[in-house]
Amino acid sequence: MRSDIVKKGVEKVPNRSLFKALGYTDEEIERPLIGVVCAKSEIVPGHMYLDKICDAVKRGILMAGGTPIEVPAIGVCDGIAMGHEGMKFSLVTRELIADSVECMANAHAFDGLVLIPNCDKIVPGMLMGACRLNLPTVVCSGGPMLAGHVEGKKTSLSSTFEAVGRYKAGLISKEVLDEYENHSCPGCGSCSGMYTANSMNCMCEVLGIALPGNGTIPCMYADRIRLAKHAGMAIMDMVNKDIKCRDIVNAKSIHNALTADMALGCSTNTMLHLPAIAHEAHADFTLDMANEISYHTPNICHLAPAGHTYMEDLNEAGGVPAVLKELSKLGIIDLDLPTVTGKTLGENIRNAVNKNTEIIRTVDNPYSAQGGLAVLKGNLAPNGCVVKRGAVAPNMLVHTCKAKCYNSEEEAIAAIDGGKIEKGDIVVIRYEGPKGGPGMREMLAPTSRLAGMGLDKDVALITDGRFSGATRGASIGHVSPEAAEGGLIGLVEDGDQIHIDMNKCTVELLVSDEEIARRKANWKKPAPKVTKGYLARYAKLVTSAATGAVFKDLTEEDF
Repeated sequence: MRSDIVKKGVEKVPNRSLFKALGYTDEEIERPLIGVVCAKSEIVPGHMYLDKICDAVKRGILMAGGTPIEVPAIGVCDGIAMGHEGMKFSLVTRELIADSVECMANAHAFDGLVLIPNCDKIVPGMLMGACRLNLPTVVCSGGPMLAGHVEGKKTSLSSTFEAVGRYKAGLISKEVLDEYENHSCPGCGSCSGMYTANSMNCMCEVLGIALPGNGTIPCMYADRIRLAKHAGMAIMDMVNKDIKCRDIVNAKSIHNALTADMALGCSTNTMLHLPAIAHEAHADFTLDMANEISYHTPNICHLAPAGHTYMEDLNEAGGVPAVLKELSKLGIIDLDLPTVTGKTLGENIRNAVNKNTEIIRTVDNPYSAQGGLAVLKGNLAPNGCVVKRGAVAPNMLVHTCKAKCYNSEEEAIAAIDGGKIEKGDIVVIRYEGPKGGPGMREMLAPTSRLAGMGLDKDVALITDGRFSGATRGASIGHVSPEAAEGGLIGLVEDGDQIHIDMNKCTVELLVSDEEIARRKANWKKPAPKVTKGYLARYAKLVTSAATGAVFKDLTEEDF
């Protein structure tokens, strides 16, 4: 066993004495040591009850003959960090989490890992670290929150952000706004729509690195505890068979995940996280793959914010297995890939049933013939930008709009709240990219303000930052190159015309080449916004959003 280096032989008496100090018996030390990486905290609703999941995972490991060893991981609540400087510290934690998983597993020679995340960057961060290590690994998330109920209908976190816009526009009273505050998020779990957390937890299920149900079983259901126990048993099977993380997470399973991503209409943030996971798994990934896959993948789910259904509805309709079963009718899913169940993906979904064709449409009756995400390219984004096409009003798929430019999220919010944005405008927010932010903040506050004011069908937004999975409307993010790197988005001026065609996947600044050359000659790289601490180091190391905003690889010249 890998863990023999910390527990076998006379030379390891000091090491074993420290295990004994922790209360471990000789029998426990003899067994495979399984690192249980738990991100439980009291600041993230999706992580509040992860200690219960962790306890269940440990029971499963014990039942299957292993020794569970719990270690911690950090996690930022994006909703609480949203709309202020704290959001700069969200995406950047993904690399910290990946590094910490690597450090803890190598320092203590774990034989296998069970990862217990739930929200946003924590899921990909843990999986990136596991792919880097290439140990036997199982992911077991905490599960989604149940939907809230306000004004006689189901609601979620995105409803609260949009309610602020509605209130500022005089469309609802303060009493109704208070109802959204108090009842949109009725309890713990990852927020109840197809936002980033649930998108990534579904992706883990499709990748095969998590058990069926991982993405959709609600946090408070007993099924979630049983799933966690089975995850503990599954890791022991993987350790005993020496099935490693990259045996499951590889180019083929990532292709499956991107296909399911298109069908489910997942968060645009998956276009940051799947490339980053692929990077650690040594699998090829380019943004061009997204459009290639989208072209033949129907969008068959419209969960919030794209529609009015929620994760609990998807779970009741058959969950991710039912979605994959539908896609398998088109032959676009590789069913022969191994998974942590010990069975192939095809075997996992063999008995799946689509129980509600309103929640999971059939491939013969999709919401759209193409996938829910699109990568746009053109002179404004030669390396690509990303839009959740499935959440865009039909009239906004192809349109020309007038630019109003802002150099920060705060400037844009002030303009929106001040009534300076009109129908036909495109709000340009720049210097919010991975380097320029630094940290590539999510722009849920401005997009939800526009939606709440009823402008999401008439006003577009484009940024070198990114969007929350809760964003809807013609919101285009990840523009690459970013403004801080000299990208054209930094040269757009008020009144410029921008043409967007989400069907042809193009975005063009309608300014002559001569004028663009003149503006480039006059552009000066701005001073960095942050010069100390982790954000300053992050800005120096991070790559483009087009490559998943991973850290640059070290070369011989760096040593």
